[in-house]
Amino acid sequence: MKRCLTDSIFIDHPLAHVEPFRPDTRRRAWKRLAGSTLSALARIAGLGLVEVGDNKTVEERRAARERGADWPLRAHTMIGSKRLDNLQYCLETAIEDRVPGDFIETGVWRGGACIFARAVFEVYAQRDRQVWVADSFSGLPPPDAEAYPADKGDKHHTLTNLAISAAEVRKNFERYGLLDERVRFLEGWFKDTLPAAPIETLAVLRLDGDMYESTIQAIEALYDKLSPGGFVIVDDYFLPPCARAIHDFRNARGISAPIVDIDGMGSFWRREW
Repeated sequence: MKRCLTDSIFIDHPLAHVEPFRPDTRRRAWKRLAGSTLSALARIAGLGLVEVGDNKTVEERRAARERGADWPLRAHTMIGSKRLDNLQYCLETAIEDRVPGDFIETGVWRGGACIFARAVFEVYAQRDRQVWVADSFSGLPPPDAEAYPADKGDKHHTLTNLAISAAEVRKNFERYGLLDERVRFLEGWFKDTLPAAPIETLAVLRLDGDMYESTIQAIEALYDKLSPGGFVIVDDYFLPPCARAIHDFRNARGISAPIVDIDGMGSFWRREW
């Protein structure tokens, strides 16, 4: 599943290579053509995107794919195999320790991480656990710098390749034979969908909203539904606005559970029992 979801079997050419954030450096995202449909990537504040030359070897592309350091052309996830390994660990640990609740990802792109969670539940015959797929399915919101100053100048909303429709994500689930009534879609901006979402309990909460606004809105709406012993995974912890949202929330709630690095980009922690 992981090799298929990341397209590590074939290692397709990436849309772009994603370098870890360096606070003293802002890199430009230069045009890279991938067929006739790829639009130009704009600069993202705090996220360096650089062109990958055609002289990259398969081994170099495979290493980048393993750590989620590129944007795949056709793969169903961009989080890489190390973050998928982490997701597997969190899901299996929750199951083995009988931590009650569902899985949710807030910000799903093509749905790969949610598809993987649904597959894990299938393998372990977790018939009572649901997978919640939360996204606007139209890209990220323009920054609201007045309400969320940390997002000032953010350009994620200009990246049209991040806007994957709910219909396409459903088709991706169908390709793996994993679309059924236990897959629940929450379509819209997080501020509108998450506070009233009919979720009772969560075992694993995976945040992938990139921005301060998307991160803080998701964790504020969902953390109290996370069972003791459940996991919070922060895909974009390497981005300063996202990390700031996490620390603001943890400080306000007095959360002291250690944050554990996954691959230099994502991080996670476990809620105290």
